[in-house]
Order: sequence, then structure tokens, then C-alpha cells
Amino acid sequence: MRLAVDGHPVYAYAGARAFEAALPTVVFVHGAALDHSVWALQSRYFAHHGYNVVAVDLPGHGRSGGAALSSIRGIADWIFALLDAMDVAQATLIGHSMGALATLDAAGRQPARVTRLALLGPSVPMPVADALLDAARTDEHLAYELITGWSFSAAHQLGGNQQPGMWMTGNGMRLMERCTPGVLHTDLLACHEYAGGLVAAATLRCPVLLLLGERDQMAPPKNAQALIAALDSPSVVTIPDCGHSLMAESPDAVLDALRGFLRRTAEAAP
Repeated sequence: MRLAVDGHPVYAYAGARAFEAALPTVVFVHGAALDHSVWALQSRYFAHHGYNVVAVDLPGHGRSGGAALSSIRGIADWIFALLDAMDVAQATLIGHSMGALATLDAAGRQPARVTRLALLGPSVPMPVADALLDAARTDEHLAYELITGWSFSAAHQLGGNQQPGMWMTGNGMRLMERCTPGVLHTDLLACHEYAGGLVAAATLRCPVLLLLGERDQMAPPKNAQALIAALDSPSVVTIPDCGHSLMAESPDAVLDALRGFLRRTAEAAP
């Protein structure tokens, strides 16, 4: 799917399905220096099971044009500009890491437009280590190496891939390496500076799912506890022996949790 948002070309993966206005829409938002491909299994499943899927490349990422947005609030605003460009009034938002912060902020500021919210690997706040910010500022390869080392659990750095033929750590590294210089630092700084998570959580009206990795070092489960406390009865799923790269490390568990969440909340809707 290709469209224009704020005057720039945008690419979104739609699961090889045409958009149907009568179907509910799910928007997938990736993390720092990544793109739509991190949602390959989950986005394709929902596209073939009754949903419009919009797995976006954020501005300056993947196949989308424009510059990377410098704040979480800016990304949240852009998500609604995307929905407006598609003439979508309401959607389910699913975000990972930086995308989790952006979808949380979006749902908090325009709650009437978000029917459900799923946050993968959230941390509120989401501080970034000085060593990582410094390396990213000068586009040192060390930044990619640090993120790769911290994003996967120790066991999954050795193997055990559920998706045959995919090299988890190598794939994550290559995704970051191909991003435009400066994008990683822009993304990390946006996460580091964002302070509106708990305020956004307090204004949510929709059902919320949090998906946490038991071995996550980038966004440890303890960093989500304040967010959990601020939400009204969220669903919380912790995936055993999983790090921050949940969709790569535990694709089936992530899909099962999302599928169950969307099914339960759809059945409970008035």
C-alpha cells in the first residue's frame, strides 16, 4: 500500500489484501530504526482473518519518505494523519517499543479514535543509556551492536528460532544498518525524552494489552509496572525467556496473545 501523508510518500504492508471500508482496521507501528517487516507473521495473519492491516514504515524509515519524526508526540500526530489519509475514523493500534510509546500517546490524546491498544515491550519512561545515545549520535556501528546484544535474550542469541531460515540477530542488525544516517539517534532521543506516558494512560477508554518479554533488557518488565498501575484493568502477558524483540523471538506467542485479545474485546464490545 502506498499513499501520501503530510506531503510525503508512505509505504504500509497490507498483507496482500485490498482495503475494505467495512472491515475493522489494525495499525502496526514499529520501533526505533526498524520497519514494517518486523510484523510479518502478525500482520499477514490479521489481513487474512477479517481485518484491514496497515503495518507502516514511519517517516524516514523503510520505504517511506520524509525525515524521521523527532518526538513521540509527533509520531502520534502522524498516526492520526495516516488514518485521515485513509479515511479511517477508528482503528486498533499495536506498537512495539518506540511504537508502543507513540500508540499510547495517540490513544491518550484522541481516545475516541482508538478501539483497542496493544503495547509490546513498553517502558514508561523509556530511558536510553548514555553510551548508546552517544554511539547513535555519530552513527557508530557500536550502537547497532549494543541494541542487538540487549534486544535478544541470551538463549535466543544462540538459536532456537521459530521461523525457519531467519537469523534473528543478523536480521535485526541489517534492518538498523540500512536506515538513513541519524535516524537511530532521532528515534532513541524521542524515546528518552518522552514523559507523557502515565498522563496518556490515565485518559484511555479502550481495552489495553501489554506484552512483556521476561528477559527484556531494553525495556525490563519492571519498567512497565507504573504504566500497568495507571491503566484500568489492562491485560498483561509475559512471554517466558523472551527479550525485547518479541515478534522475532516468540512470533507464535505474540500472535496468540494478540489474536486472543482482539477476539475477547470484540466479543465484549456493545
